[in-house]
Amino acid sequence: MRIILILLLTLTQSVVIAGTLTGRVVRVTDGDTIVVLGPGNAQHKVRLQGIDAPERGQAYGTKSKDHLSDSVAGKFVVVEYDKRDRYERILGKVLLSDEDMNLEQVKAGLAWHYKRYADEQSIGDREAYAAAEEAAQDARRGLWSDPEPVPPWEWRRR
Repeated sequence: MRIILILLLTLTQSVVIAGTLTGRVVRVTDGDTIVVLGPGNAQHKVRLQGIDAPERGQAYGTKSKDHLSDSVAGKFVVVEYDKRDRYERILGKVLLSDEDMNLEQVKAGLAWHYKRYADEQSIGDREAYAAAEEAAQDARRGLWSDPEPVPPWEWRRR
């Protein structure tokens, strides 16, 4: 009986509990961060997982924010997530009518696929985001029209 109890405790501790947040986007902070008004009028800051968009003040930062805002501001979205970042923001995939808005930012050439954290994505998402980034580069869409775009993680370091 003890062995079964220990096994059950071990198994339950290793299971990742995924969450879903449904609500209306009340603010778009930048090209990879939104605020969702959820149940009970609670506001949730959501960082779009798997991407990194140009920062405010950085080339294409405003275009990235505007593109995301045009897509989701005032609309009801579903956020699929399984963790929070060090700032307690939900890290998740934002879906608008089943369309992956994180991926749309990459397709538009207004965000990088954040490969540093690609292992936190499903294999399907990882492959789709990488392919979308490559297609945007090849088409010279958005930030890829710049001959040497500076990734946000490098820009922040400077």
